Amino acid sequence: MNPFIAMQQAVDIVESSPHPTNKIAATLFGTGCDGQEFSISRTNHWPEAIETGLGREARVGNSSGTIHAETACILHAPCTDGASLCITDPFCPNCAKNIAEAGIKTIYIDHKGFQKDFFARRADHFETMSMQICEKAGISVYELWRKDEKLVPIYMAPDGYIPPNDSPITVDDIDTVDEATFQQVIAGATALHSRRKFSAAFVQKPDGGHACLIARAHPVIGYSMQDPQDALQVEHPEGKYSFLQEPVNRILMHMARYGYKLINNYFYCSQVPTSREQVNIVGAGIKRITVGDASKYRGHNSVDAMNLLRENEILDYS
Repeated sequence: MNPFIAMQQAVDIVESSPHPTNKIAATLFGTGCDGQEFSISRTNHWPEAIETGLGREARVGNSSGTIHAETACILHAPCTDGASLCITDPFCPNCAKNIAEAGIKTIYIDHKGFQKDFFARRADHFETMSMQICEKAGISVYELWRKDEKLVPIYMAPDGYIPPNDSPITVDDIDTVDEATFQQVIAGATALHSRRKFSAAFVQKPDGGHACLIARAHPVIGYSMQDPQDALQVEHPEGKYSFLQEPVNRILMHMARYGYKLINNYFYCSQVPTSREQVNIVGAGIKRITVGDASKYRGHNSVDAMNLLRENEILDYS
């Protein structure tokens, strides 16, 4: 698809965003796992279950209840590997991490997004984190001028660049999908990953086969803890954002990247997911997650989010 057309699709729906002040839209386009071209457009919004069950003003732990437009596109796309993304506004570091893990290769940002007060308030995060994540992941970023049909490179990834991936998600084929097999997989992964936070899921692949995905918490793809400079940056991030990609988000993005579909809510996390992970789970339409040890969590806000979503019957925690 022509990126100017894709950007216009995002601009056409941006005012439909329910957000009262920061209305953002995105269009994701590429070739699906079936070889068919696709295009999907979304605004930032509250998932129906959160909007109906909690309302727009509610905080889910330390997270808003909204799904960002970029992440909403990824969560509902047929296949994101090698896809392109048009966005009305510059993207935050959390979306940059999701974009990288989803295998998106090109980002176009509407030039008017750089002129908004919203961007002025978060320009530092865009420069110091969002763009660095893209460079590490090999994602090209352009400023797009619709009227002039002009592209201005912000960063162009080198041809053939393959980003470091210290801890790839494991994908193992499985013959049987049931609770007993699920528990066996969890037991084996628990022994393997010891005290590391990890997630597991049973999925159906585009060819109809079944597989188990296992991911542990790790810096976003492109960052290597074997590199002293990367390690220092990961361990001492600036501001509220982190270069760490949580395991639930890693699995959600990996599913989108290769067109995998979750089977019967067979989704596991070894400890309580972060607030943002839980919002993304709801945004993906998942109804249940199994938590290994509810006494372990990154912060008390995670537990607050879990209790809120459980009490309002938005997410079932086995």
